[in-house]
Parts: sequence; structure tokens; C-alpha cells
Amino acid sequence: MLTSAQLAVWGDPIEHSRSPRLHRAAYRTLGLNWDYGRRRVNEREFTAALASLDEHWRGLSLTMPLKTEAFNCAVSHDRHSALAGVSNTLLLTSDGPHAFNTDVGGLVRALREDGVAAAPTARIIGAGATATSALIALSELDARDVQIVARRPESVLPLRALGDKLGMQVEGVGFNAERFNAATVTIATLPGETVLSEAGSDALAESGGHLCDVVYGNWPTPLSAAWVRAGHTASSGLGMLLHQAVLQVRVFTSDEIDVPLENESTVVAEMRATLMGD
Repeated sequence: MLTSAQLAVWGDPIEHSRSPRLHRAAYRTLGLNWDYGRRRVNEREFTAALASLDEHWRGLSLTMPLKTEAFNCAVSHDRHSALAGVSNTLLLTSDGPHAFNTDVGGLVRALREDGVAAAPTARIIGAGATATSALIALSELDARDVQIVARRPESVLPLRALGDKLGMQVEGVGFNAERFNAATVTIATLPGETVLSEAGSDALAESGGHLCDVVYGNWPTPLSAAWVRAGHTASSGLGMLLHQAVLQVRVFTSDEIDVPLENESTVVAEMRATLMGD
């Protein structure tokens, strides 16, 4: 294992990112003198910024709007990246960047931690890039019927095609639908600034099962409040943030996403303590 390495999270905006604290806690616990920073990079700047990195660079975490650029620049993709068409992790090697999508695995691990062992019926709110990772995560929780709530019906079409590939029945409905299917779990993928009416939120919560709202900066969200009013449980995106970072640390330290870290439970505990202390 490298005695020193440079890593960072890139995106635009990036000032809010908690990734540096998470990763630094992991490498400190592992006894690695690795530096992990942050840099504001947009889509236009990405190619030149990537080309400027030298051999000291081990990897990058990518947030919006760079996940498609990360996917497109890579010389290989793990299964989740290939299915989603987006990547949030680049392992930098002498033969080029290798792309991974740890959002999917991070969401699966977070939902299981919330007590969702299986989700035969599920719902996704929103149809953007995060919804793609959510759909793949649900397939790994044995989902067979997934209802996607979206403002634009056409935005559901790529997700329906992905559902066909994964052996899932995907249905798209609008926010003003007369009825929402009962769900074991609902994953909300809307941006934090999205405004929903209280009546609309309550209608979504009525039969929505457990809610995982990927937002974590503004908690509780109006959706989570509606879930509580309906007597259901709700969790923020902090679990997903934590566990996708753990999988990134695996990639950066071993080149493999499926190989557990040495003393991984201790590493996760230190990362969680750092996250909760922010």
C-alpha cells in the first residue's frame, strides 16, 4: 500500500462537502499518511483538471455535476457504473482512470442499516441521476414493482428501460396522481431546495413505508415531517453518504470495492463519529 497519496473530492459547488472529514478519519484510523482535499471543478474544467494530476494522485470522489464526465473518461467501469451510466469514484492508475459507482452500494448498506432487508414494492421520488442509482439499489433489495413520481413523464423512460434490464416493473406517475402504490420503502432523490405542498407530501407519505431522503444538509425535510405525521419512519442521506465513502476508501486502498478494509468496523465507527460531530 502507498505510504503517501493525494486524493480529493471535486464538484461545483463543493464547499458544503463532508467528504474530506470522512476520508481523513478513515485514513487516520488505517494509519495512512494520505491527504484528501476538495476542489471546485465544473464540467468545462474537468478534462484539463484531470490531465494536470501527477503520479502522486490516487483517486477522486466526484459529486454533481461531474458524475457523467467521470464515467466518460474512464478506461473501465464496475458493474454499478456500467448500469447507471454515471460514476462518483475514479481510481487513478498508470493505465488510466477506473470508474466506480459507490452510491448504489452505499444506499443499499444504509437501507439495510435502517432495517430494510428487502423491498418488494418501492417508490422513488424524482427521476434525475440519483434516481438511477436508487433503482439499481432497489433491485439488490429484491424490488419487483417500483413507482417513480416525477414532474415530467418523459424523464421516467430511461428508468423504465433500466428496470426492464433489471427484471423490475417500473411505473411513472405525476405528483398529482390520484393514488400512489403502497411501498415498503420510498427513496426521495429531490434536491434539497425542492418545494412540495404539505398536502402533496402527506399524500406521498400515506402509503410510503420507510422513507430514505437523500438530502442531509437541511434536516428534517418537509417530506420527512410528512412521514412522521403519517406514523412512518424516515432517515436522511447521512447513512448513504457514510457508506458510499467507506466503499470509496476500499477502492482507493485496495483497488477493489468488494474487499473489506482491515478492521472495517472500527474505521466505519470513526467515520460515523466524525460525520455526527459535524
